[in-house]
Amino acid sequence: MKLNCDLGESFGAWSMGLDADIMPLIDQANIACGMHASDPDTLLRTVRLAQQHGVEIGAHPGYPDKQGFGRRPMGLSADQVYATVLYQIAAIAGVAQAQGAQVGYVKPHGALYHAMMNDEPTRRAIYQAVSDYPTPLALVMLANPNRTHFIDEVASGDYPGLTLRFEAFADRAYADNGQLLARDQPGAVHQHLDAIVAQAKTIAEQQQVTTATGNTIALAADTLCVHGDNQAALAAVKAIRHMLQGPS
Repeated sequence: MKLNCDLGESFGAWSMGLDADIMPLIDQANIACGMHASDPDTLLRTVRLAQQHGVEIGAHPGYPDKQGFGRRPMGLSADQVYATVLYQIAAIAGVAQAQGAQVGYVKPHGALYHAMMNDEPTRRAIYQAVSDYPTPLALVMLANPNRTHFIDEVASGDYPGLTLRFEAFADRAYADNGQLLARDQPGAVHQHLDAIVAQAKTIAEQQQVTTATGNTIALAADTLCVHGDNQAALAAVKAIRHMLQGPS
């Protein structure tokens, strides 16, 4: 089970996250591309940090909404979604290539991620943008009981070279349909380390998760996401890394 984290989300004088502390502990870095967060300096610095620690680089495109941190829905057309995702992939891929690195995957951020999972035109626009990029890339999607639907959707469409990876979240609560609880719902984000590590362990070892209502659903995932924007999150990443590695 790979461990991924959203990083590179500082902007100008505004500092976000604990990138230097988190990076050595993860396998995959979802690096903001300048729309919901980041700037050229931050993007370059974060790409170099990932290189330093041998971490796979992922593009983390979001809606063009820095004020809302990409967490507010936007009424973009499918063509606009395609353009904004392709633009952001190109930005980070160009920076990475100049540093002798490459981007391996794309994971949309925030409201764009949720739109991808729930709106077919948005999802297909993202499929197309990732598929059209000259270098083969994977697309990270939410692991839920409907994963075969998305696999079939890609297989039956004109998306050459596109592969899917499915992720689960250690620090987010799940609804019974496999979707994440909205952040404005009570208990949507787990606050206690024990709960976060326990959920990560259940996902990694049993490929299932207990929902907010106490039900158990299947959750076959390739990668596990933990957010790393505070000291508590850093402790969670360390604990999950230790759990995944097993007893020494």
